[in-house]
Amino acid sequence: MNIHEFAAKLKLSVSTVSKAMNGREDVSQATRERVLAAAARFGFSPDPAGRRLRRQTSDTIGFVLSAPQASFVHPFFLNMLMGVDEQLDGSNYQVIIASARSIETEIDVFKRLVERQRVDALLFGRTRRDDERIAYLQKRDIPFVAFGRSDTQKGFPYLDIDHTVVGRAGCARFIALGHRRIALVHAPEFLMFSHHQRVGYEAALRAAGIPIDPALCLEAAPSEEGGVDAARRLFELPDPPTAIVCGHDIVAMGVMRAISETGRIPGKDIGVIGGDDHPIGRLLSPALTTFSAETHRAGKRMVEMLLARLDGTPAEELQELWNPELILRASDGPPRSSAP
Repeated sequence: MNIHEFAAKLKLSVSTVSKAMNGREDVSQATRERVLAAAARFGFSPDPAGRRLRRQTSDTIGFVLSAPQASFVHPFFLNMLMGVDEQLDGSNYQVIIASARSIETEIDVFKRLVERQRVDALLFGRTRRDDERIAYLQKRDIPFVAFGRSDTQKGFPYLDIDHTVVGRAGCARFIALGHRRIALVHAPEFLMFSHHQRVGYEAALRAAGIPIDPALCLEAAPSEEGGVDAARRLFELPDPPTAIVCGHDIVAMGVMRAISETGRIPGKDIGVIGGDDHPIGRLLSPALTTFSAETHRAGKRMVEMLLARLDGTPAEELQELWNPELILRASDGPPRSSAP
């Protein structure tokens, strides 16, 4: 009997059972005595080492930080990890962190974690349209929850922020302000969220009857320098954009820097919208208009979904799509009377 089954018999939360078994003071004496008596009756052992040996499990969940942005310095991943750790508090699971140095070698990280029996389950993101990590985990029957969807045909547990909204609503915002030359700077499109951004962006243009110009849609590294480089290329066009939607706030920061280098003012001469509410965005001048990204809550929810999956909930019942909200600040604005 694992702790989830034991807690279910007592109609208590896993956290309460764990605290009672470990003598925590924030559990009443009556509850503690009830839990300990039931443990003796059912033969439930609080010894994690012995339980792991009997079940041939590690009581460990792996959190894999995926390329191409393999750094926990970015608040997006740090906040998610904090949510994961907070939700695991009180459970018998610990979390270990792994990162891949490149997209090409990332599958080897997954294989090492699984085949050396270091983890019972996995959390990861940066899903791809064709994702060999998902196919591998499904073949090995390893429980996981992905942050993001995929074109993988077989259903799997995921939580995703709908980046179609970022592309569509960001572009539509600029259209409503009077812009017609609107660019999209996004991450490489093999990443599923980036593909969704482009789908939304093009849908907004079609809905407004504005021709889609491929020259205005650029892939960029998810970094400030990636944004600078993309913006410079856009400014070299014969008919450059008057507004730019960015898939990342960090990319948007680079775009704004490139705009300033030309002597123009972001938000006045060229509009800019970000994509994932980086904390520094509100401190920029002008403050960056962007979209919400509740990564701390997402990390907590992914753990809840993973624990449900470990308890046998079907994958198809563990799929959630969250809509981001547009956060209006000052970097978006109507076009100047003359194009830059």
